[in-house]
Amino acid sequence: MICFARTRLPIVAALLFLAMVAAPAFAQKLGPDGAPNPTASVTAQRDLLMQAPRIEGRIDIPDRKASVLIQPAGRTWDYFHEVLLHWGAAVVILGTVVLLGAAYLIMGRIRISAGRSGRTVLRFRAFERFSHWLTAVSFVILALTGLNITFGKIVLLPVTGPEAFSEISQIAKYVHNFTSFSFVAGLVLIIAIFFKDNLPSRVDIEWLKRGGGFIKSVHAPAGRFNLGEKAVYWLSLTAGLAVSVSGFLLLFPFYETNVAEMQLAQVVHAVVAVLFIALILAHIYIGTLGMEGAFEAMGTGEVDVNWAKEHHDVWLAEQLERRKTRQSAPAE
Repeated sequence: MICFARTRLPIVAALLFLAMVAAPAFAQKLGPDGAPNPTASVTAQRDLLMQAPRIEGRIDIPDRKASVLIQPAGRTWDYFHEVLLHWGAAVVILGTVVLLGAAYLIMGRIRISAGRSGRTVLRFRAFERFSHWLTAVSFVILALTGLNITFGKIVLLPVTGPEAFSEISQIAKYVHNFTSFSFVAGLVLIIAIFFKDNLPSRVDIEWLKRGGGFIKSVHAPAGRFNLGEKAVYWLSLTAGLAVSVSGFLLLFPFYETNVAEMQLAQVVHAVVAVLFIALILAHIYIGTLGMEGAFEAMGTGEVDVNWAKEHHDVWLAEQLERRKTRQSAPAE
């Protein structure tokens, strides 16, 4: 007891001294109203502003990118997403629709000049059509849900109101994310099935020399796919790979990427997607309104012989020769 009594006074004195030293620092962490001051223990505002144009603070978690408050690239990205992308996408997509409409009014529908023969030839097998439609339907869903991200607040929000728009956008986000997997699966099938038939060949040069079928008085020879269709294939393949890679980077954010790389992925994804939509609009037009008999190729798989003779005569000759060989072969 005597020892404790002798040591109690120095201990109390030491505690009082520590309290006096810590009190000013603790007071700095409290505001005028006694509430905690969140800026007291972090970087001062003056120090932050001196870092401009890139401003980075201090955080308690190990994720360094979360400490970035302001960065020039962020402002550039915001301007792209909120201004440039809106105007650019509108001009490209609406401009494509206007051009296709003008083409229809000027040229009309490309008819089968010899008329339908009543005989058909198989152009696409069932699995080939399945692969096409899997990719096509997935693309349309991705295009619509993706355009909602860009134009939803401008076009849809005033019509539906905030609550309905929020629900629609949330559903569209999940639909967009999960549909991406079926699109990639279809893209892989398209590559595997049609890669060989879309390689360049000598007949493509002749097709180009004769006007690509746009000069009615001149016949342009072609194999299974003409040069124009091959161009659509390779452009679609390139765009499909670009939106797939950039899309998965956005789907799994900051997985081996930083803030700048995520912003770049979003820019690439948006720009390529807009151009991709314009390309597919032209493809849809040719396959439906633009050319008689073209839709049947992916609809039923069978095309009229006269249609094939006018647009893919080299391929038709090969198919008829194979049919003739099979029919003349002796039965086992």
